[in-house]
Parts: sequence; structure tokens; C-alpha cells
Amino acid sequence: MSDTAAPAAAVLPTSPEAVIQRLADLGIETEVHRHAPVFTVEESQALRGDLPGGHIKNLFLRNKKGDQMWLVVVEETRRMDLKALAPKIGGDKLSFGSPDRLMTYLGVLPGSVTPLALINDKAHKVQPVLDRALLSMNPLHCHPLTNDMTLSLAPADLLKFIEACGHKPIFLDL
Repeated sequence: MSDTAAPAAAVLPTSPEAVIQRLADLGIETEVHRHAPVFTVEESQALRGDLPGGHIKNLFLRNKKGDQMWLVVVEETRRMDLKALAPKIGGDKLSFGSPDRLMTYLGVLPGSVTPLALINDKAHKVQPVLDRALLSMNPLHCHPLTNDMTLSLAPADLLKFIEACGHKPIFLDL
């Protein structure tokens, strides 16, 4: 797999509706906000107005060899130093995963990265890393696999979903 190639297809392995249904099946209440597609934190901030709670950004990272991957979830304004982050998560030289790798392992396109994409990581190749500060932000807002919707849910419910996908997140003070 090339780390520079574009995704082979824009067909998602799981639909946003299927994610919303899975959340409901787990007894997780969400609020759905539909909006124009957003690709940056700035676009999201301009579009949403005064939607209270924690707004997240997600970094899909890999190590130099490409045999380890992480999904780092932080509050949207948090600046991340990848060199400082690497030893905290047990990696070496970190870089962003390519669009092809993102589609292969999380089943989403760039601009739509979300912890809810762990539903597509059936082989558990991606290690979720959450900033501990997110646990005190309620609700949390994230995309349901596409960037034209935002879901609001409780932090405990996001953790419940991640664990139901078979992942055990790492919590760090970032």
C-alpha cells in the first residue's frame, strides 16, 4: 500500500446512518447536526455558531515503518507537537497517514476523521489516544464518518462506543 496514493474509491464501508444506529443499539443518545461539509477547524467554528461542549479534532498518525497507527483525539484548539507526542504513545518518528491508509483502516476520507471510524477497524490496527481533558467536556461533538454532519454525545458514551468496537483507548494529558 502506498502512503501517497489517493483512496481507491469514495464509497464508505459504513454509512453515517449505520453508525448512528449502532450508537442507538448501544443505548447511546446523540443529537445530529446537519451542515455543509467542513474540512478545517476554522470552517467548523464559523459554521456552528455557539454550540456548547467540546469540539474535537483527530490526528491519524503512523510510525516511520508504517506498522503502527494511532488516532489521536484532542480538543480542536489544542496544538500538537508530533516529536513530543511520539514517546508518549510509544512510537518513533510520527507522520500523518495517507488518504489511502485512512480509507483502508478507518474507512473515511480526509476531513472526516473521527473516533466513530473505529467501527471500521475490525482488525484493531489503530490505537485510539484520547486527551484526558475531553472527559470533562460535555457534550463532545464529532463527525459520524462524513464531514456534513456532527453528532453530540456524552464523553462516557464515546468511550462506550470505542470499547464496543473492541478498542481500549490510551488516555493522556495532552
